[in-house]
Amino acid sequence: MYNQNLAILILRIGIGFMFILHGWPKFIGGPEKWLSLGEFGMRSIGINFLPTFWGFMAAFSEFFGGIHLILGLFTRFFSTLLFVTMIIATMTHIADGIMEASHAIESSIIFLALIFMGAGKYSLDYNLFQKK
Repeated sequence: MYNQNLAILILRIGIGFMFILHGWPKFIGGPEKWLSLGEFGMRSIGINFLPTFWGFMAAFSEFFGGIHLILGLFTRFFSTLLFVTMIIATMTHIADGIMEASHAIESSIIFLALIFMGAGKYSLDYNLFQKK
C-alpha cells in the first residue's frame, strides 16, 4: 500500500505541475483568450453558445486543477473537470490526426484513473475527509 500511495503522489505532483504551466497562460489571458479558447474547443462538439464561459472553465480547470492535484484537495472533482476538458481537447484536435490529439488523450486517461483512485493517503483529501 505504501508504494501505491507514493505512486499516486508522484503522479499528482507531476501532472499537477504540468497543468499549472499549461493553464496559467490561458487563465491570465482574460476574456479575449477565453473567448477564442471557448469558440475553438466547443465548436468541435457543436456547442456555439457562451464561448467565453467555456474558455474560462477550460483555463480554470487546467490551472486550479493542477494546484488542487498537487495538494490532493478535491482531487476527484478537479480530475473530473480536467477529464472533461481533455475530452473536449481530444475532439478538437483529433481531426488533425491522432498525434495532434495524443496529449489530450493521454491526459484524459490519467484524469480518469485519478477519478477512480482518488488522491491517496498523502493528500489533503485523506487527512481532512477520511473517517479515522
